[in-house]
Amino acid sequence: MTAPPPSPAGELHRPVTLAQLAAGGEREVVATPAECAAIAQRLQIPAVAALSCRFRLVPAGDGVVAAEGRLAARVTRECVVTLELFEAELVEAFRLRFVPADAMEEDEDIMLDPDADDEVPYHGRQIDLGEAAVEQLALALDPYPRMQDAALPAPAQPGAATDDGAAESPFAALARRARKG
Repeated sequence: MTAPPPSPAGELHRPVTLAQLAAGGEREVVATPAECAAIAQRLQIPAVAALSCRFRLVPAGDGVVAAEGRLAARVTRECVVTLELFEAELVEAFRLRFVPADAMEEDEDIMLDPDADDEVPYHGRQIDLGEAAVEQLALALDPYPRMQDAALPAPAQPGAATDDGAAESPFAALARRARKG
């Protein structure tokens, strides 16, 4: 699932200036009900009931800010098996680095390290913790949400007997599906 890009101010806009981070510290972002509704629309999920994210921020020099965070969210998802809506609780720890956009390398030949912290570009003299929280939520969402104990029905075996005792054609399942539309 690819999330649409954020609106200019973002659904959860929580800017922090670099001057406010001179000594580091902790910040918490909590979404309002209206922001939760906008986030759900952006992420194309039925609902976000709650979203909070705590960041521990440490200036790392040259405008880089190292962040460790913990995201907690309660969302409504649609089961890929049953198509029923269900509630899901998400709790994720993460690490990332806010990096000035002009300092990020755009070389396509760079070898990416999958174990390295994600780098989030920022412009000007402030970082947006709200947008970072929404991005972390998007990463934490299961692309194939499934209710607990949801199982696909066992497929009919070609040639197996039907209720009336006749052998079912291998194409019978396709015919039933075509009738349903």
